[in-house]
Amino acid sequence: MMIAAMMVAALSANAQNEVGQVTLQPKVGMNISKWTGGDGLKSKVGLIAGAEAEYGAAENFGVTLGVLYSMEGCKSGDVKLNCDYINIPIMAQYYLIKGLAVKAGVQPAFNVRHKASDGDHTADINEFVGFVGSKVNTFNFSVPVGLSYEYEDFVLDARYNIGVTKIFKDAEKGRNSTFSITLGYKFAL
Repeated sequence: MMIAAMMVAALSANAQNEVGQVTLQPKVGMNISKWTGGDGLKSKVGLIAGAEAEYGAAENFGVTLGVLYSMEGCKSGDVKLNCDYINIPIMAQYYLIKGLAVKAGVQPAFNVRHKASDGDHTADINEFVGFVGSKVNTFNFSVPVGLSYEYEDFVLDARYNIGVTKIFKDAEKGRNSTFSITLGYKFAL
């Protein structure tokens, strides 16, 4: 038991980053997103891609800043509602054991595309039937929480973004709810 306890302690104390080291991680993956607060809304799958930089603030603690293109939205019957964002996640990352980190932070985002499609027609969501008079917020804010696992410089990341701001300016409901899974490759700068 003593040897097992020493091995666990050594594993837990193993540094994840050199203090002061900066790493870059290009990543790509998929989103499963949905808008909250609406009846009959279903999840939609989309792409997420970009890069995150991490600063090793302490042996088991890092701070990340990223830029990610994220395809989000939902489905309502035959209609796909697509809102694409440039997300800027700013996260604290704590390594529990070698390779495994928990993370949380804030994520401002900027809407760069908002389209609705029913298979035959594609239009701006602001002009689509049923959304007349509503304007998509150009700014979105969410709280991301998640886990990542690193193995030989490859990083598997899973996070959930809890939407804080409303998608439409004049709507009472409707926030983004997005689960993302990405695979990245981490290297020192």
